[in-house]
Amino acid sequence: MESPAHVVGRAGGLLRALAAHEPEGATTTAAASYAALPRPTAHRLLGDLAAEGLVERAADGRWLLGPELWLLGRSAASRYDAVGLARPVLARLSDATGESAFLSVRRGDETVCLVQHDGSFPIRSHVLHEGIRFPLGVASAGLVLLAHLSGPERASYLDSADLVGRWGPAHARDAVERRVRATRRTGYAVNPGLVVEGSWGMAAAVFDEAGAPAWALSLTGVASRFGAARRREHGELLLREAHELTRLLTRRPQRG
Repeated sequence: MESPAHVVGRAGGLLRALAAHEPEGATTTAAASYAALPRPTAHRLLGDLAAEGLVERAADGRWLLGPELWLLGRSAASRYDAVGLARPVLARLSDATGESAFLSVRRGDETVCLVQHDGSFPIRSHVLHEGIRFPLGVASAGLVLLAHLSGPERASYLDSADLVGRWGPAHARDAVERRVRATRRTGYAVNPGLVVEGSWGMAAAVFDEAGAPAWALSLTGVASRFGAARRREHGELLLREAHELTRLLTRRPQRG
C-alpha cells in the first residue's frame, strides 16, 4: 500500500504536469508521461483530484487545472506573490530595451514563469510565457539560478539531472558548467538560442532574505537584437533591476 506522502507526491506531479500543458490541457497519457507515472495510476489519481475540484476534464477528454486551485491560489497569493513588486521593474526593462521582460520563480529543480511584459519591438521570441516551466540550467532564468546556487547544491543537482534527453547535447553537463562559469564571471546569464534556434535570452538572479537565488528577471528576443554591445548593456540593466527587486522583496517580511 502506498504511503500518504507517496500519494501526495504523485498527485503534485500530475498537477504540475497539467500546469505545463495549460491552457490546452493534457491527455491522461501526456500527464502520466510528464509525471513519470504508469497511465492507470495517473488516471486513478486524476479522478481523485477531479472529485476535489482540483482538476477537471474537458469534453474532449483532456485534463485541466480545476476551479478549487484558483480559489486556493487566491488565498495564498498575498503571502507568495512577488508579481506586484516586479511589474514596474519589468516595465522599465521592457521600455529601455524594446524586448519582452519576464519574472520567473524557482520551485525546487525548476523555474516557473510568473509574469511577462511585452516589448515594443514587433518581432518577439515566444519561448517564455506565463506558466511555462524549465529545469534549472535550461533557458537564461534556469541558468542564472543554477549558477548562483552553492557549489555543493549545484553539483548535487547536475549529478542527478538528465538535461540532454529532452534539451539536446548543448545541455550536456560540461556545456552547462561552462555557461555557469561564464555566468558567475559576469553576474548574468546568456542563452544563445539553445532552447529555440534564433531566440536569445538573458537573465539576472533576484535573492531572498537568506541570500539564496529565488527569482530571475529575464529578457528575450531574436538573435539579431543580442549583439555583443547590446548584451553588455542588457546585462548591466538586468543586474541593476535585479538588485532593486531584491531590495524591495527583502525589506518586507519574506513569505516566499
